Amino acid sequence: MIQTGNLMVSIYTEMTPNPETMKFVANKLLFPGKSADFPTVESTTASPLAEELFSFPFVKGVFIASNFITLTKDAEADWNDITPSIRQFLKEYLEDTSKEIINETLLNEQKAAEQKTQSTGDVNEDDVIVRIKELLENYVKPAVEMDGGAIQFKSFKDGRVNLMLQGSCSGCPSSMITLKSGIEGMMTRMIPEVKEVVAEAE
Repeated sequence: MIQTGNLMVSIYTEMTPNPETMKFVANKLLFPGKSADFPTVESTTASPLAEELFSFPFVKGVFIASNFITLTKDAEADWNDITPSIRQFLKEYLEDTSKEIINETLLNEQKAAEQKTQSTGDVNEDDVIVRIKELLENYVKPAVEMDGGAIQFKSFKDGRVNLMLQGSCSGCPSSMITLKSGIEGMMTRMIPEVKEVVAEAE
């Protein structure tokens, strides 16, 4: 159970390359060294905080990382109008030590169930997957987290890498350019077995 300590929480905002997402950065750790994506209200079973954020009518996605939350809004809402109420809500929620941010046990159970449904390849393919994941962890993750998002490995088959775009990366026009010109270019150079990198829908 991940909870906050007894301190005054301050929240500041950062724009992301995706105009429909905003980073809300806290002066404390929320989910140290990890991240979790909640693209729908139905996916929030493991996060009471994400579930409450979906009670705002304009919230369309919640992404929780080490010390920030990336929110995706609907196109009609204006950040200038809604940011003050979100900041106040997050400040009060995070200062209340009785409130849980993420139930890691439940989250791990969900991830394990998802992985069981994914098919596994042969031994050579498994070796390639290890290298793909290392490349994502070392080169891609630090850069996309700066922009309030994440890219998760989903599958590798027949030379094609499927990635899941999360947080600010999801639905961002520039993320597709990054995916093709940046990530695909780097992977095909460094891992010869990789021929193509595509984004998979949630």
